[in-house]
Amino acid sequence: MGCNSCSSGKDGQPKGCKNNGTCGTDGCNKLTVFDWLSNMSLPGGAVPFSCVEIRFKNGRKGFFKSAENLSLSIGDIVATEASPGHDVGMVSLTGELVRIQMKKKKVEIDSEDVKKVYRKASQKDIDIWQKSRDREETMKVRAREIAIRLELQMKISDIEFQGDGSKATFYYTAEERVDFRQLIKEFAHEFSTRIEMRQVGFRQEAARLGGIGSCGRELCCSTWLTDFRSVNTSAARYQQLSLNPQKLAGQCGKLKCCLNYELDAYVDALNSFPKSDTKLYTEKGVAVCQKIDIFKGFLWYAYEGEWMNWHKISTEHANEIITANANKEKVMGLEEFASELIEDTKMDFENVVGQDSLTRFDQPKHSKRRRRNRNKKKNTSKGNSEKQTVASNKPKTGNSENKTKSKTNNQRNKRNRSRNKKNDKK
Repeated sequence: MGCNSCSSGKDGQPKGCKNNGTCGTDGCNKLTVFDWLSNMSLPGGAVPFSCVEIRFKNGRKGFFKSAENLSLSIGDIVATEASPGHDVGMVSLTGELVRIQMKKKKVEIDSEDVKKVYRKASQKDIDIWQKSRDREETMKVRAREIAIRLELQMKISDIEFQGDGSKATFYYTAEERVDFRQLIKEFAHEFSTRIEMRQVGFRQEAARLGGIGSCGRELCCSTWLTDFRSVNTSAARYQQLSLNPQKLAGQCGKLKCCLNYELDAYVDALNSFPKSDTKLYTEKGVAVCQKIDIFKGFLWYAYEGEWMNWHKISTEHANEIITANANKEKVMGLEEFASELIEDTKMDFENVVGQDSLTRFDQPKHSKRRRRNRNKKKNTSKGNSEKQTVASNKPKTGNSENKTKSKTNNQRNKRNRSRNKKNDKK
């Protein structure tokens, strides 16, 4: 969302320009090109380049010749030449950058592929174009139903109407050749338009539809990638990736294009490594390569018969042993080279943040409540023991004293009762 109209709405949610790929600034469209020559004026006597680049639905672009005395700028909606009728698109690039793009894609100005720009689109042209685009989604659902009913092994991925609404192009993918003669008849009868079927590859289909990759970003093919290089499983082997088709395949079902991005760096790094199938001959036995670390430049070898014991050596040492074996010389053993690479695993930690113990989270912390309860239990147990000792130390005359106290209490109760009766009589 690079244009100004795609600002944020309520609660930070993206507002969106709601133009369905026809932004006036052409800032949030796919495969856009920044015109860094827009602020520079042409030298005196120079004529501006006569061709412009026009973008259609889902990143489809083409080069067209502008008519005489027609000044076009980025974002203008124009009517272009088509067969038959005319098409409606948006200008995505003008000026000298168009000449560079045509030279890059090997398109000549005088070729038949470069058609004309008739005029700037009127409001009537835009209304017809918008109505035809609104029909595409319902037509796609109906077209898939017809293809399933006819039992055709194909998938209709997208539909694109021409600007004047006279023709509809159906994009489909299929693994084998499909006989869709009956399908075209039913489409023409159902939709009452001219039908054109165009087969695309699985990668082109993913580029047209778009999506989010496993990296969390938009697909490269739908944002900036224009050429599709072939990707082989050897690219994954060079990078030591697990040959899991679920992880290596993209949304198109083919190998991911990003496997080729860092392939050259891995190939250059592997030039200094010996081949993994070469064996090292020593006096202790024959060593076979088990593992390679490309970034650190280390190799792990194990003797035949002692597969559990791996010896870590560098690429320089491995090449030295190979050259010595080529001269029919044997090395004493790999332990000499491996001992140089042994690192001290002991690490001294410093009290940087005031945390002395590194295992402070391993021991569970006891809450204060438990400590208080334990202290209370100890105090109560001590008090009970003291009472028991005091009671045991008292003499046995306590029983007689209790009896005399009970007698005096009974006499007092009798006196109070008699007084209450006298007061009641009065």
